[in-house]
Amino acid sequence: MQTNTYEGLHIINNSQSIRKDELVVEAPLQININSKAYSVVMRTPNNDKDLVLGLLYAEDIYKKPSSIPFEVIKEEYGIPSIINVTIATNVLGKGYLNKRTLLSVSSCGICGKQQLEDLKVSGDKIVKKVSFSSESLLHMFGPLQKHQETFKKTGGSHAAGIFDKQFQLLTIREDIGRHNAVDKCVGSLLQKNSLKNGMYLLVSGRVSYEIVSKAFLAKIQVIVAVSACSSMAVDFAKEFGICLIGFTRENKMTVYANPSFLQTKVLS
Repeated sequence: MQTNTYEGLHIINNSQSIRKDELVVEAPLQININSKAYSVVMRTPNNDKDLVLGLLYAEDIYKKPSSIPFEVIKEEYGIPSIINVTIATNVLGKGYLNKRTLLSVSSCGICGKQQLEDLKVSGDKIVKKVSFSSESLLHMFGPLQKHQETFKKTGGSHAAGIFDKQFQLLTIREDIGRHNAVDKCVGSLLQKNSLKNGMYLLVSGRVSYEIVSKAFLAKIQVIVAVSACSSMAVDFAKEFGICLIGFTRENKMTVYANPSFLQTKVLS
């Protein structure tokens, strides 16, 4: 269940009326690893396995191609509230040592980190493999918007989509949390063993540090956002070798990091 109906008092000028609106559902999910609580995330129910796999991948806990057992331990009103994943201790990644001890809310992808050092992301800088025109990027938003069913009903969900180098949509996921939508996309491609084909990440909102770090770990080269980019997102994108683009609307966009990906000549 991704939406639910609520009543509200609707006011236009001096006119009042009761109206029913579809609102995006926000619900907690406790993730257990080997029957021990790891984290509680606030998310929109649906594609929970994608979310968990994407989160474990981004947190350097489990990155193997083989599947792992998932078990729903508890449900509330038909919605999973506790899920347990079983991972052999010899394949648990280093990220498991940095256990999240706090609630991770839907607007925060780094809540629960224990210390500043936990924000560091390691790995070799991405080597540029694609170049594109601004027109080709803008055309990708059509397929993304077409599949935003929850947003069409509520206006309250974020979307993320991953495309291949031919600009074909590989996966799209929606969630109340921006970073959750990205985790769900990564998790869905992991289950298909096709994450390596991901080249472009489109997001319906703003981009901050955690979105760039998730893209880097998934080896996605280009991030395209409808809204703004934070200063740390730009700094990290430059360091990681990711082309970061914000304010992508109608016929406009702003390239904040690595403009050499663009086929169009950039004026100095």
